[in-house]
Amino acid sequence: MSNIIYGIKNCDTMKKARAWLDTNGVSYAFYDYKAAGVEKDKLKQWSDKVGWETLLNRAGTTFKKLPDSDKEGLSEKKALALMLAQPSMIKRPVLEIGGKLLVGFKPDIYAKEVGAKSR
Repeated sequence: MSNIIYGIKNCDTMKKARAWLDTNGVSYAFYDYKAAGVEKDKLKQWSDKVGWETLLNRAGTTFKKLPDSDKEGLSEKKALALMLAQPSMIKRPVLEIGGKLLVGFKPDIYAKEVGAKSR
């Protein structure tokens, strides 16, 4: 099973996560979903695994700039549609590794869940 980290190339959090993986000898492929988009089925799989609330980056400027009508009454369907239309609203990074799905970057969680065992 290959390790894939999804995100946006110039995102500071992505840079930190990739540096952590590199430092800890974890091999991975990088997928830039801002440049290449994200497949609807892939986004739905993630949502089913961790919940759309975890995937949606409410703290980002893209979400904050949305009209109030788009932010109100969020459901999975509405949130997934927003993330498909504007992938920068997906929390970064999304790491598929060893059958696990990690969303966001926290070094302590990466150390616990990834360690150096995924080489």
